[in-house]
Amino acid sequence: MARRSATEIHPEMLTILMDLTPGERLPSERELAARFDCSRQTLRACLAGLEKDGEVWRHVGQGTFRGARPRHMPVRETLLIEGATPPDVMQARMLLEPMVAAEAARLADASDVALLREKVGAGRSARDRAACEQADDAFHRALAQISGNPILSGFLNYLSGVRRRVAWQREWERTYRRIGTQTFQTLHSDQHWRIVDAIESHDPVAARAFMTEHLETIMTDMSVDG
Repeated sequence: MARRSATEIHPEMLTILMDLTPGERLPSERELAARFDCSRQTLRACLAGLEKDGEVWRHVGQGTFRGARPRHMPVRETLLIEGATPPDVMQARMLLEPMVAAEAARLADASDVALLREKVGAGRSARDRAACEQADDAFHRALAQISGNPILSGFLNYLSGVRRRVAWQREWERTYRRIGTQTFQTLHSDQHWRIVDAIESHDPVAARAFMTEHLETIMTDMSVDG
């Protein structure tokens, strides 16, 4: 039986891409060729067409990635995001974000506090999971921006990129389904509010403690067996 052509495997390749987020790495050429019952030459012809259409980009020795080649992020950073698991992200956040909250408590002025409360309000009134996550992300980014330190902001933006990956989204979907979106939303909004209260009081010790409590809650929520 003749092996399949690039045209024949193209629709199935698009199906695989639909399950990946931009920057996420595709399976290896060996795996894909075996899955599609085609030669590597045929597979590469298909990938070349997809790359021309902006559906994937390739880097010799590192793999093929979903979406157009990023201009703002070096390849090695893309690989770090692609390989990070939800526990990896939470460990990094535990090391970084309590310090960010403490720094915000030292530096925040009235306009900063007003902005943070606006972000908390958006999270509390979010109508669905996607809006809730977007508001949560905006709150944590706003905290980093108060520091005025582009390195801190850059790190949190970097971690934020992982939250858009399929593995993270699937984990959150299980968490929301297990706990309930409204319960999760209310609890985390209340914790955000306490963090802002500490920042408004210029109490870095309390801000650090409340942020640690918040992140520990997330880790517990994500680790409970359903």
